[in-house]
Amino acid sequence: MSTKDLDQSAAELGMGGKLAPEPDDAGYRKRMERRQQVQKQRVEERNKEKGLILVFTGQGKGKTTAGLGLVLRMLGHGERVAIVQFIKGGWEPGEARALKAFGDQVRWHALGEGFTWETQDRERDQQLVETAWKTALEYLRDEAVKLVLLDELNVALKLGYIDADTGITGLRERPALTHVAVTGRGAPAALVDAAGLVTEMTLIHHPFREQGVKAQMGIEF
Repeated sequence: MSTKDLDQSAAELGMGGKLAPEPDDAGYRKRMERRQQVQKQRVEERNKEKGLILVFTGQGKGKTTAGLGLVLRMLGHGERVAIVQFIKGGWEPGEARALKAFGDQVRWHALGEGFTWETQDRERDQQLVETAWKTALEYLRDEAVKLVLLDELNVALKLGYIDADTGITGLRERPALTHVAVTGRGAPAALVDAAGLVTEMTLIHHPFREQGVKAQMGIEF
């Protein structure tokens, strides 16, 4: 059975659970056994290992949170991680404090000074982005670093501080098994095309817009 056929079979067999269509346990068990067999084949056929470009974008909240989740996961496996924040800076979020517990295993660089309406200085912003990009490239080229998180790089690309082609070329300079996660709204189409995983966060509700709730400790920072 081809990979495409296996994927189709898995979709058709579906999930289990209380709302499954079988009226009896025997029928349910038979379908789940078949689903288990198909899933095992799917996993066995997909045995490649490679460094990935992972993009978290969209208008919804959770992009940086997703990237930091990967950071924590990688640290839990004893690997080294680097975090370079574009645009953001000037404050220490809770995650930065928590990750200090990992010592030299993680490097955190907050190299921005805030959003454009806060800085109000395009030349200064350009200089800061260039410094952050230089720092990012150093980590991307370091074989000892297993994951590099480039927080808000999408925004730097969107605002024109880094050319998209330059950014993608830099991301591809990493070793074969190094992963890089890129966050921020407005990921350029070229980056989306180059990525191995892309997740778009969809805004449905937000307490700041709808309820007048301020940024709160442990939720936004």
